[in-house]
Amino acid sequence: MPTRTFPDRIRHAVLFELIGLAAFIPAAAFLFGQPVADMGVIGVVAATVATVWNFLFNLGFDHALLRLTGRITKTLPIRIVHAVLFEAVLVALLLPLSAWYLGITLWNALTMDLAIVAFYLVYAFVFNMAYDRVFPVRPRTAPHAVRSMPA
Repeated sequence: MPTRTFPDRIRHAVLFELIGLAAFIPAAAFLFGQPVADMGVIGVVAATVATVWNFLFNLGFDHALLRLTGRITKTLPIRIVHAVLFEAVLVALLLPLSAWYLGITLWNALTMDLAIVAFYLVYAFVFNMAYDRVFPVRPRTAPHAVRSMPA
């Protein structure tokens, strides 16, 4: 059964975060009236946490999907569940940090994070579809296939 390799999962997580940060930092600074440097710190810390979470979540999600369905191909409803679950846990992890660092209330941080989540939900959906097309899962070959010798 074809699966993603370890290096492919690393590439996926790193590309996701780098492209996301390039869009997030300037847009968030403008939209929320925060200094670019502060949004940069929030963005880099969040990206670091999200990168680790992205790797672990996608690995676990693919294993669960394979176990439940016998395949890792994601339908539209599965992609929606994938994106929502990923973002929900990430918000729970990052909300207190954002409130503390920016010196805002948890409520203000939540409203800001909900706007960010809306961006990342769409971004995650589009990125993952594009990634699957650009880097499709290829069948694995046996690492040490035994070749028969001609008689």
